[in-house]
This record gives sequence, C-alpha cells and structure tokens, in this order.
Amino acid sequence: MPQNTIQVYEIFDVWGIDFMGPFPSLKDNKYNLVAVDYLSKAIISDRGTYFCNDQFTRVMIKYGATHRLAIAYHPQTSGQVEVSNRVLKRILERTVRENHASWSDKLDDALWAFRTTFKTPIGCTPYKMVYGKSCHLPIELEHKAYWALKHVNFDLKTAGDHRKLQLNELNELCDQAYENSMIYKERTKKLHDSKITNRIFNVGDQVLLFNSHLKIFSGKLKTRWSGLFTIT
Repeated sequence: MPQNTIQVYEIFDVWGIDFMGPFPSLKDNKYNLVAVDYLSKAIISDRGTYFCNDQFTRVMIKYGATHRLAIAYHPQTSGQVEVSNRVLKRILERTVRENHASWSDKLDDALWAFRTTFKTPIGCTPYKMVYGKSCHLPIELEHKAYWALKHVNFDLKTAGDHRKLQLNELNELCDQAYENSMIYKERTKKLHDSKITNRIFNVGDQVLLFNSHLKIFSGKLKTRWSGLFTIT
C-alpha cells in the first residue's frame, strides 16, 4: 500500500499519543504516556479503550480538540509517535540496565536526551523548535560556568532584546521545520513506494489471502496467510 503522510500546519495543533507498558516499578508507575506534537487542534490515537472512553471524550470537549482514530491494527497510521516510542524505549533500556524497576526515575533524563537531540525530519532539535534557542547542556554549563561569571554584566535590556529577537525568529524556524518535514516525508514515501511491486492477477490464478487484522503472539504456531484460493 502506498505511504501517505499526515498533513500538519502549526505547532501544538495535532498530537499523536500512545503508551508504553506495563513496566515493573518500585513507585507504582506502570505506564508511560507518550505525546508527540505533529506540528499540524487534534489528537490521533489507536482505538484502545484507554483512549476511547467517556473521560477522554470530556477532556477533548473541554479543550476544544478533535479526537481522530488510527486504522485498527495499523500502527503505521501514527508512525511519528510509534518512532518516538521506540527511541524512548531504547534510551530507557540503556539507562536502567539491569534495574528495570527504576525506569520512572530515569524518564526525565530520557526525555531530556530525546528533546535535545537533532531530528533529521525537522532539521533541528525539538527543544529549539519550541523555545527558539538551542539548549545549554549540563556539560556546557559545567565547563563554561567560570567563563560566564567573568563576563556577566547583568545587562537585562540587552538580554531581553536578544530573547525577543529569538522569539520573533521562532515562526521562521517553525516554517523551515515544516518544509524540512515535508521534504523528509516525500523522500521516505518515495523510498517506501519504490519497494511496492504491482501484481496483475488473472482468473484461474491461485493465491494466498493475507489477514492483516490477525494478531500473532510469539510462540504461537499461527500464520496470517490462508489459502490456496482460486480467482474466479
């Protein structure tokens, strides 16, 4: 099936949400809800009861947001949040090591690493796209603290003017990120679609039927393919 991208417009307009878990925890923190701004006022989720319920509907009505449902058994519909899930899982795996129950203590560090890492689709870090400036990493503050103290002049007006300039440039940064995102999506779509082989079937051909809605669990001797069937 050809790949189709989600069209986006403004930051904080469309969010994709998903959750990870349950995880072992020492502090009763079993689940991690991941919300990703799609830069496009809507929330995209799967059709699970944890998102499709009266309480969630009331929250959507309260904030005037639209709840859009992804295609059942098709996580690619929310590809951006699925990728974020995978990256966060990888970061947590490397930080908690053998002590899996401490994942909630390391979550802030994992999010910090995720938000300050350059993202190819948008051409900058998520932090810079939200705040209009690069983030000063802890190691930078540690090595530059003495230099900063030597040159500090408490010129609040100059600092304020510089910050206003950064905020004025934020819209331009978002526009550039939008263009970068569209270029990246077009490139990935072209790569994805190039792998699709068009097959022509004729009456009398024998084929197998693929059931994409069938859930396969590890260790189960099941297959999504059934048949043979004859085309009539």
